Amino acid sequence: MTLAHQPSMWDLADAATLGRLDAVVRHELGRRAWVDHLPGWVTGSDEVLDVLLGDIGWREDRRQMYEREVAVPRLLRWYGGGERLPHALLTEARDELNRHYGPELGEHFVSAGMCLYRDGRDSVAWHGDRIGRGRSTDTMVAIVSFGSPRPLLLRPVGGGESLRFPLGHGDLVVMGGSCQRTWEHCIPKTAKPVGPRVSVQFRPRGVA
Repeated sequence: MTLAHQPSMWDLADAATLGRLDAVVRHELGRRAWVDHLPGWVTGSDEVLDVLLGDIGWREDRRQMYEREVAVPRLLRWYGGGERLPHALLTEARDELNRHYGPELGEHFVSAGMCLYRDGRDSVAWHGDRIGRGRSTDTMVAIVSFGSPRPLLLRPVGGGESLRFPLGHGDLVVMGGSCQRTWEHCIPKTAKPVGPRVSVQFRPRGVA
């Protein structure tokens, strides 16, 4: 499977490289939850996106909704800790995230889950990553975005005003503390013409 995309006019670096993580900005959400945001952490990211839009084993999942089975509105790929990532920069990114966040997290990011949003019809509904240890303990999920910009929305569990983080080509967002238990997040559908986007989510062991 290969999807066409328009190369970014703002990211003209020849090779994919990482910026400095000490430039990340933390947003305290309350309830011991926080979000770190760093636009443009990856430069030259078209090179990475080209690989991710190729045949890396994307799969279409299905789920039961009421009385019928429907397709999940995005494609998925999961890499366990012992599996080689499809681009060397992703391995470097995970290493850098571990160096920066490891002392605060108390462990390392291990797995890399990937979602491919093919166009504006693909989305993910409101949810928290509460399968496994995220249900009961503080943790972190680090997301690197490649491709067309899509907003990440967050809102408190139980309702409340939502926050919006625009995620563009090469941007980083890290959800930490109690965020997965006390807040929900989503990528909404859009009627605007948008190209493909790949979300790469690094998680510690036992968090999904």
